[in-house]
Amino acid sequence: MKKYTYSAKRTDNPGNWCVVDASGATLGRLASAIAARLRGKHTPLYTPHADMGDWVIVINADKVVLTGQKWDQKTYYRHSGYIGGLKAITAGKLLAKKPEDLVRFAVKGMLPKNRLGRQLFRKLKVYPGDTHPHEAQKPEVVVVDPKSK
Repeated sequence: MKKYTYSAKRTDNPGNWCVVDASGATLGRLASAIAARLRGKHTPLYTPHADMGDWVIVINADKVVLTGQKWDQKTYYRHSGYIGGLKAITAGKLLAKKPEDLVRFAVKGMLPKNRLGRQLFRKLKVYPGDTHPHEAQKPEVVVVDPKSK
């Protein structure tokens, strides 16, 4: 009798919800833990080509930490498509303007660059304060950066 490796399907994913508190957490460490949870690498049914991850709610995104001089030196770029349309903003100014985008950009860079990555990115919900509108899903609290507490 041959033994086969089990390949998980989309229907095998229970679709759990979890809350991550970003206050005092280092951005890169936080983003890599969130990306791993979105992909489902924390479950024994992890399959690289299937969506086996959880829905992740990040609260207190305005209290995330960057080390060194990154608040002034780390720059995020976007382009309008027109000549001279390059726009740049530093991490410090982005934190003041839209703090949830810091976490979104960091997590998006750690997901696969294909349709699965775009599907996983939609399962990320980021909020600057400590409240969120997803209490009906009964999310569990997850600590991803033990040094932050």
